[in-house]
Order: sequence, then C-alpha cells, then structure tokens
Amino acid sequence: MLSLVPNLLTLLRIAACPVLVLVLYERNYEVAFLLFLASGITDGLDGFIAKKFDCVSTLGAILDPIADKLLISSAYVMLVLLGDLPFYLLVIVIFRDLVIVVGYLVMRVLMNEEVPIRPIYSSKFNTFLQISLVVFVLIEKSGWLMIPFATDFLILGVVITSVLSGSLYVWHWGIKRDLRGQGL
Repeated sequence: MLSLVPNLLTLLRIAACPVLVLVLYERNYEVAFLLFLASGITDGLDGFIAKKFDCVSTLGAILDPIADKLLISSAYVMLVLLGDLPFYLLVIVIFRDLVIVVGYLVMRVLMNEEVPIRPIYSSKFNTFLQISLVVFVLIEKSGWLMIPFATDFLILGVVITSVLSGSLYVWHWGIKRDLRGQGL
C-alpha cells in the first residue's frame, strides 16, 4: 500500500494544475500561493517516500517531471495572461522545454540512442529560479511582501538559466556526441 503513495501524491499535483489555473483566473493569489506551496511539499514528499521506502516506480519516474512541468507551465501561462509576468518569458521557458523534449525524442526514438534522463546542474538551478519566481510573484501579488527589483532579477535569472540549460542539453546530446563520433 505504501508503494502507491508517491504516485498518488504525483497525481494529486497533476490534479492541482486546473485548480491553480481557476484560482489564478479569479486573481486569488493567496490561495494560489498555498496551492503552489502544497504542491511543492507533495513533490518533495513523494520523492522522499519513494527513495526511503524503496518504492520508486517507472510510472513515478515518468509522471513526476510531467507533474512538475504542468504545474510550473500552468502558473506561468496564467501569470502571463494576468499581466504579472512578461510574455517573452513564457516563450523562452516553453521553448526551452520543447527543445529538451524534442531533443530527447529525436535521440531516443529516431536515432535509437540511450539518453540519460538525469537533469544537468544548470537545469536544476533553472527549475529552482522558475519556482522561486512564481512563489515571489504570488507572495508579492498577495501583498505579503514587496522587495523592489526582486521580480526583475528573478526574471533575468530565469531567462539566462533557461537559455544556458537548453543550450547545454543541445551541446551534450547533439554537438558533443557528433564530435565524439568524428573522433574530435
């Protein structure tokens, strides 16, 4: 029974996405923050339980990053639509994710190559900044805390790390692999 808990928590995170969209549509930033925070806690909890009690599953390994991306993407889309984040940021974040997914599929399916699914350090830092930006915007819009220029710095950080990590995936999966194949 315990082995089902991590996947159930992940499914709860996926189910939270449309709720987050609706709450943000109503501009209820306080509830959106609490929902986003609860989703973050369940993300950490499902990973902890899966590792601690040795109930890591293939389904969980697939669903967990999907749940994360759905949640972050839902937040970004709504915050852009509400005018709280710039449109160009959404384009950069989504395009980076598309480059990674399409690159993985090309390598794995079309070229039949083994591709490590481990995120690179810059990708982890990018995700941290993406989440931090959402959290900060929700807190700021709730009126709980205002730090001048913090949003601007986080946006800049997300832009830089999105471009950097997306480029590094292209480098590792494509260019570096081709150079090795040519003996360079």
